[in-house]
Amino acid sequence: MNKIEQNNQSKITFLSFDIDNTLIDFHTLKSNFPEIWKRYKNKDVILTFNTGRLIDDVLNLIEKGVLPKPDYIISGVGTHIYNFNKKEVVREFNDVLDDGWDLAAVEDIVQSLKHPISDQPARFQHAYKRSYFFQDASEESIQAVEQVFAKSEMFINVVYSGNKFLDILPKWANKGNALIWLLRKLSLTADNVLVAGDSGNDTAMFNVKGVKGIVVANAHEELYKFTKHKEVYHAEAENGNGVIEGLIYYGVLPEDAKITNNGSHKEDYIIQQKLNTIAEEDDDEKLKLIREGYDKAIVALKKNITPLGFSACSIKDNITHGTDENYHSVWARDGAITVIGSLSLINDKEIHQCQRQTLITLIENSSRNGQIPSNVRLKDNAPDYSGVGGICSIDSGIWVVIAFYEYVKVTNDIGFLRKYISSIKATMAWLGAHDSNNDALLEIPEAGDWTDLFGGSYNILYDEILWYRSNVCFGRMLEMLGDYDEAGEYIRWSQVIKKEIVQNFWPSTQQKLFQSVSFAERQFTLGDTPYLIQQTTPFDFSWRCDVFGNVLAFLHGTIDAEKAHQTFKFMLGVGVNDPYPVSNVYPVVTPGDPDWKPYYTVNLLNLPNHYHNGGIWPFVGGFWVKYITKLGFKDVAISELYKLALINKEGLTEEWEFNEWAHGITGKAMGKAYQAWSAAQYISACHDLKIIK
Repeated sequence: MNKIEQNNQSKITFLSFDIDNTLIDFHTLKSNFPEIWKRYKNKDVILTFNTGRLIDDVLNLIEKGVLPKPDYIISGVGTHIYNFNKKEVVREFNDVLDDGWDLAAVEDIVQSLKHPISDQPARFQHAYKRSYFFQDASEESIQAVEQVFAKSEMFINVVYSGNKFLDILPKWANKGNALIWLLRKLSLTADNVLVAGDSGNDTAMFNVKGVKGIVVANAHEELYKFTKHKEVYHAEAENGNGVIEGLIYYGVLPEDAKITNNGSHKEDYIIQQKLNTIAEEDDDEKLKLIREGYDKAIVALKKNITPLGFSACSIKDNITHGTDENYHSVWARDGAITVIGSLSLINDKEIHQCQRQTLITLIENSSRNGQIPSNVRLKDNAPDYSGVGGICSIDSGIWVVIAFYEYVKVTNDIGFLRKYISSIKATMAWLGAHDSNNDALLEIPEAGDWTDLFGGSYNILYDEILWYRSNVCFGRMLEMLGDYDEAGEYIRWSQVIKKEIVQNFWPSTQQKLFQSVSFAERQFTLGDTPYLIQQTTPFDFSWRCDVFGNVLAFLHGTIDAEKAHQTFKFMLGVGVNDPYPVSNVYPVVTPGDPDWKPYYTVNLLNLPNHYHNGGIWPFVGGFWVKYITKLGFKDVAISELYKLALINKEGLTEEWEFNEWAHGITGKAMGKAYQAWSAAQYISACHDLKIIK
């Protein structure tokens, strides 16, 4: 039985959530949780805040709208219980706390300690809680404090959190014991409880036998270490967004509750101009062509079904010669993206079988050290681990890891996952070995990813975004198998990767205090960007905008909606979606540019506005539409999907060829016809917009 099945068996009816840096940011008090909870809350679920704050403080936050109205408040690190609906303290709970508690004795003992301990402000103190500052205390120091109280025959509860907060409480007082007491009063069991937290004073909640948990991405190491062997969901997002993510995972909130930008920037000039133009378009005409394109996309996709999996393009519709023969293969990158894009058609037996076989073919042909082949030839089932010129294809393995997770998440086929998990782990190890300097980012050889014959190298945005996502996906697969310890390691590492990406690829002139400055960072201080730059090395960087990389960054949760909105305005303003969605890079590289390489003229592929040098890629256009949909601009997304339908219809010899790419200026179709990933991502964009249900 996998974790999702377990979650469905034990229905969540009680929530016990920490507040500061869990539901809200402690400094700004910002959170999306109140709005989402108000919109989607389940009336059968009891919401309880379990916090170190005192009751009046929490009530003030509720009155200001910072927090939604709960059913109960457990305050003061488990020293008071407040019935919010009755507006009264639950007095009988405090009778339990009186046993052995002597406030004056606590203060005398703390004053006698030789450690540098100081009082927290009076507003954090009450009759059952004494709170102090104790900066960067070691485990030995905390144990020493406990021993002093034990020698005085005073059995209290010592709670240390956030590397500076020390609370002395009655022996029965902590967030966990208060939770257990309230559950007994309400005749509930821990199997129906979901807790969420970020620091050491939340460990008692997670220690209640039988509870499920959410650990937000910004959690302190102390909580992670405590929960690593427990059944917890490690959120990718921080604070309230992380809690919402966990609530969706456990089925308390619906999938629709995912945070998006909700179109909150419609008043921006560039976006308003776009909306004004769209208002003049014929909606019926657009939807008619979009739906026609959907039917044609399924036909195109099925042209690529082979016994080994999805081919890159239709075999019978494309004449190959020379190096073009490698199109007659199951490509890891193309196949994985096709699997992901076609998962909405999982009930089509023919397509489903091909999705599964694509993954099997690629994984079973991985090398001894875990390298996924670049492609597997259809004629002889022979794997090729490189591409043109013998260059390694780093992103092939990353896409397969991501696709495998997405497939298992939809099919719930845990047996399939269990069969291949060791192979996937070997692939993750092979990929991780490309982090040669242990800075969390992969070092990519020149032209070593999907932009083959295009000269990116070292730290490339597109590859780093995928590397982040693959760590999350592998962690989620381990969660499905019940390996919460190792799952947490990968998901925690993904957060390190995410921070490195934002720090290294989003240049800013803002000074960063108390940080060493690398050579590249010194160059970045020359200016700011509204997007993640294309690549960095220890010696230079490229200011170009990798359109696909920036689109994936938001779709995969590497950047937030605010940054994605800035990027969207930039890309819309420079016209990466004109004449069709979408050019893969802006601006293009021209002869004489420092980034120009002599081999860009090979087969005339990477001339300006050709192929990977600013060519229009319909499969990327599918991701582009989903990116706009996630931003909340549905009308814009439909308009762009209509344009995507037009380019997919263009064709070289007939209509609806779903060609490989198109010229960046003329929009004329280029490359092979009936590309599987072009068709699959068009299908995916239609379902994402709910145009096709």
